[in-house]
Parts: sequence; C-alpha cells; structure tokens
Amino acid sequence: MGKKDKKSKDVKKARAAEKQKKNQMKAESKNKKLSKKLGDEEEDDDIDQILEKYAKEQEEFLNVNIEVCDRPSKRLNASLVASPVQGKRELLLFGGEIVNGSMSHFQNDLYTYNVDNDTWRKITSKNSPLPRSSHAMCSHPSGIALLFGGEFSSPKQSTFYHYGDTWILDGDTKEWTKIDSKKSPTARSGHRMACWKNYIILHGGFRDLGSTTTYYNDMWLFDITTYKWTQVEFPPTHPIPDARSGHSMISCADGAIIYGGYCKVKAKKNLQKGKIFSDCWLLKMKSDPSAIRFERRKKQGSAPSPRVGTSFCYHKNRGIMFGGVFDFDESEEQIESQFYNDLFSYQIDNNRWFKLSLKPRRKQKEPTQTKEKSRDDDLEEILNSILAKAKLNDDSTEQEEAGAEDISQIEKLKQQEDREEELEMKTEYPVVNQLPHPRFNSSTCVLDDTLYIFGGVFERGDLEFNLDGFYAIDLGKLDGVKVFWEDLSELDKKGSDSEEEDEDSDGDSQDESDDEELDNDNAGNDEEPEEAEHEDSDDNEETVEEDEIPDPRPWLPHPKPFETLRAFYVRTGAQFLEWSISSNRDARGKDLKKAAFDLCEGRFWERREQVSTIEDTLEEMGGVSEVTERDPTKVSKRR
Repeated sequence: MGKKDKKSKDVKKARAAEKQKKNQMKAESKNKKLSKKLGDEEEDDDIDQILEKYAKEQEEFLNVNIEVCDRPSKRLNASLVASPVQGKRELLLFGGEIVNGSMSHFQNDLYTYNVDNDTWRKITSKNSPLPRSSHAMCSHPSGIALLFGGEFSSPKQSTFYHYGDTWILDGDTKEWTKIDSKKSPTARSGHRMACWKNYIILHGGFRDLGSTTTYYNDMWLFDITTYKWTQVEFPPTHPIPDARSGHSMISCADGAIIYGGYCKVKAKKNLQKGKIFSDCWLLKMKSDPSAIRFERRKKQGSAPSPRVGTSFCYHKNRGIMFGGVFDFDESEEQIESQFYNDLFSYQIDNNRWFKLSLKPRRKQKEPTQTKEKSRDDDLEEILNSILAKAKLNDDSTEQEEAGAEDISQIEKLKQQEDREEELEMKTEYPVVNQLPHPRFNSSTCVLDDTLYIFGGVFERGDLEFNLDGFYAIDLGKLDGVKVFWEDLSELDKKGSDSEEEDEDSDGDSQDESDDEELDNDNAGNDEEPEEAEHEDSDDNEETVEEDEIPDPRPWLPHPKPFETLRAFYVRTGAQFLEWSISSNRDARGKDLKKAAFDLCEGRFWERREQVSTIEDTLEEMGGVSEVTERDPTKVSKRR
C-alpha cells in the first residue's frame, strides 16, 4: 500500500508541474501579442544603455564635490588630523555634533584647511560615512586616514546609536571606502587610535546601552596592507590598563603611550560615580601581535593634575597636552568641575613631564643672505670633505649635487623659513600672549611644529557651551597664540548674574589656585597612598632641578638659546655627520647626510625644554633676545 500511495503522489506532482509550465507559456505568448499591439518592436532594453545608466549612478555616488568656504561651523567632538600625504600642509576636519538649544544635529561633512594659502574647503560625497561624533580618526604615512566608530542620536537625544564601521579616506583624492570585515571591534565611541609601522592601533572606548554603560580595555590592530582587524590577546597574568574612554593615546618609536581616561564605577546601590585616571602606560609593539606587552610608567617631573578630556598630540618624540576637566564634587543633583587651559610636554624617552608657558614675541632681525649663503656653502664643503676622507661619497650623490636636482636639508629649512615669513606677511592674524579659554574635548593636531586647536566644551553649572574658535601655537618658539577666529559671546551673554561672575573670576584665577586644587584632586583620587607620596617626592626633586633638566645624551652638541634648528644644523652638522658615519656603516653619500640631519633634529627637540628655561631666564635679566657665539680669531676690548 505504501508504494502505491508514493507513486500516486509522484504522478500528481508531475501533472501539476506540466500544468504550471503550460500556463507560464500561455502568459508569455499573451505578453508578446500585447507588446506587438502596443507597437513595442524591441523585446528587451539595450544592454549598453543599461550599463551606461549604472555607470552614471555609480559616478554620482562616488563623485567628490569640493567648494571653498569661509570656515567650518562650530561643533562638538569632531576629529582633526594632519594630512597623511607626505609634504601636504593640510588639516582634515570630519564630523561632529552641532547643538542648538535642546536639539542636536550630527554632521558627516569633511573640511580641509590648507596652511599655505589659508583656505578652508568643504568636501561632500554621497559615499561619505554617516553623520557622527566622538569617533576616532588616525592618519597613516602611507597616505590614508582611518576612521572607526562614533555615536549618533535623534535630534532630542531620546535615542542614540553607536557605530562599529571602518572607513578609509584617501588623503589625496578625498574618496571614502568602507571596509567590510568579518572580525572587527565592537561598536563604540570615546576610543583612541595611533599608528605604528603598518598597524593602526585602537584601544578602549565605551558603549551606552541606555540602562548600562560598558567601558572597554581591549586592543585591536588594523593592518593597512591587508585591511583586516586583529585583536591583541594578552597573557592572563600580564597587567594592562583598566577599561576607560576619553583617554590620551599617541604614537612613539616603541609603539604608543596611553595616559589617563575616564570610566564609571559602582559607588552605592544603583549609583555610579565617575573615576578619572592619571596613570601612564607604554605599549611595546611587535610585528607578532602575541608578543605585544604593556609597561606602566611612574610619574616624573611636573605632571598634570588628574583630568579627562585632554588633547594629546605627538611632536618630535614628545607629547603635547592641552586642557581638560576634573570633576571634584559629583553628586546625584550636580557636578562641580575645574576646567584647564594649561599646556604640558611629555618627553617619551626619559618619561618626564614639563609645564610649558608662553613667552613674549621677539622682534625678528632682517636676515643677511650673503652670510647665510656663505655659511651654507662652508657647511656643504665640510660635509663633502668628511665623506671623501671616509671614502663614502658615491657617484649618484656627486651627480645630483652637480646637477642641483636634489635640495639639501639646509636648503629645505631655508625654504621653510622663507615660506613662513611670506605667510605672516600675507595674512596677519592677532597673536595673544595667553592660552585659549579653559575647555575639554577640543580637536587638536600638530603639523610642521605647530599645534592647532579647534573648538571644545566648557560648562557653567547646568549650562554647556560649545566654544567657537581656531588657534595655532608655534611649539618651537611658544611666543603666543595665533587666533584665526574666536567667538565667546555666548559665555558673556549667559554670565551676567553675580553668581556666574564669581565663577568667571574663579576661572580667571585658576592658575593661582592650581596648587590648592591639585591637593584636593589627589585627595579625592583613587591612587594608592604610596604612589602619591612618591609623586610628591618627585615634585620636590623637580623644584631643585628646575633650572637643569637631565641630559640623556650629554656627548652630543647642545642647542644655544634663541638658536633655530637651521642655525643649529649649520653650526654642528659636521659633528653629527661623523656620528652618523660611525652608526650607519652601510649608508653612503646623501643617506648619511639625511641621517646626520635627523640626528640633529632629534637632538634639537630633545633639549628644547632646557633651552626654553634658559631663554626665559635671559629675558628676565633684561630683554636678551639673541645669544651669539664669539669668534676666537678676532680680539676686541671689553668696555
């Protein structure tokens, strides 16, 4: 019986399939007859037209529109990075959040600022990442910038969303490419990124799920050669930084430096309290991710007081820190905070902090080109003679010098100085001798020894202010702050009553009360008592050694007060070339000259803090603006 039932079912299925096929053929024939009646001679569209239509749509999707604009609108938590293209003096500003009253609007526009011609451009594309803020963006020397994560919310901020997507921006064409990867970091914001060799490092961040907030301490590597993410796994017993967001992270020769940050910890039942970190970690990178390790560093020197939302940028083997905020009285009803606008330098090699201060601008003397050219020629002859004696000259170097096709390092420095002088003559912006208004979460980056600061956040009571301003600080001279634009009218309008005026006066006198607040901050911090005592002893030692900063390489030539990098290289280039020959046995000709200049440049910035201290002392003694070296061959009487 079972076999007969099965055969009957198969027969029914076959009949139904034949009937469906006949009905389909009838429908097709009806459609053909109907198309002939309507006059449609072609049964199908031309395939070339179809492809052309798709190509136009794709071109419109990928098309990059560039327009010159006055300046970007003020915004919160945008990303600011230097152009990843070598030799391109350009800043890239992406995204951010614009708040108008209780409404919040997120942006996905890309702005570029050309330093040479002082021009802002707005770049839009249908293929851009979706609007966001609090994302992370990192430039890589290969010519790309990587963007990951961020957050988005509805206009009234009743609902919000965290991104977990990865985008690559071509630094030259400004085209965006989304990277789809099966394995990547979870969605988050408040994370930080830095680059090392062919890797871009991502660390930390947070994700707010409404009822709970998760802080991360994981680490991921994005390989720019494969466009793939890899998570770093540390041994269970290996100490790593606590989970955090809003911390500082910069690249260095060994890997990266991580400092500070913020997270929420349980305080009471159903109550969380914010915790601000002030610890410092060195990430020792390896080509093998399994061999990467952390090393905790002790505080040395004039370290900044605990704070969060600082801006930390890499510059010449040191970190430059600006601003931040510390919440010293946090309750369920309100938070009282201290905002900062001070500037710190962190020397990576010797693990020491220095507080930087602005100096008055010095009058620039008119350069005597004849003397400069003769000194340049003398230096070139000395370098060539040293290479000739060591038999390290090569034919390619001699031909390049004879044909004047390549520009020497000294000529590049001269051109850079001339270009800076031309820019100062073209556009004259006001230069003030005070740092920008206290703030946190400002967007900063360093380009050609200049620190650029965009926007930031300031709070007064329950009010939050999005500061509108753009500034530049020459890190070599520290002779003031160039103000491209600044609009603090919103602060003035809402600061008329006496209580707010008292708060303003407290903000103006914050430098005088830093020491008292630092004691309060340390008292409220969760650091171990032994470490706090160690920090106090370090600070006492720093006061003794304030005028003499330890020299890690005393055998190398030392920069003089008020001496530029170019003048330092002209004076000591021969000595650095000899050092380069002894440490670079396989190099020859122009490679040795480049190694000598790199060594000279590293030495110049290594001793910059010490030289600045001497310059300040000399200026206090009576307006000394320049120290010159006496020629021992010329005898003159002293009167």
